Amino acid sequence: MAQTVQKGRASGSKRKAPDESDPSSPPPPAKKSKTATARKSTGGRPPRSSTSAPALAAGRSARESTGAQKKPHRFRPGTVALREIRKYQKSTDLLIRRLPFSRVVREIAMDMITDENDYTGSGLRWQSSAILALQEATEAYLVHLFEDASVHPLYTFDV
Repeated sequence: MAQTVQKGRASGSKRKAPDESDPSSPPPPAKKSKTATARKSTGGRPPRSSTSAPALAAGRSARESTGAQKKPHRFRPGTVALREIRKYQKSTDLLIRRLPFSRVVREIAMDMITDENDYTGSGLRWQSSAILALQEATEAYLVHLFEDASVHPLYTFDV
């Protein structure tokens, strides 16, 4: 479908284009000037004025020319630690991986045996439930140890 153009405007337009040569039409309304409005508190800083805008733009262009980027967001110290504590207190899964723990248990067990004639090639055989029970007990012991270690400085006023 072809559109026809009449007097410099599209045929689908319902609005009449202002004609500069027509003296009887009223002039377009002037834009309102920006006035100061109430703003939320900025934490003691004064609001940015329009006079500092060129300086701000100059600083921005200098930063862009040097290749500096915006700093990544950082949480305050301890915030992420508290979040991780809550996460691990909610979960019931094991925190140490099973295979590395199993290797350590088998290595310690091989160091403990005295008669190596019987276990030279294959080593000791373990039930998976036995290693799982050892891992549960080990993690429970370590968690209790860390809890006591974190409480101790509070009583001695070291923190």
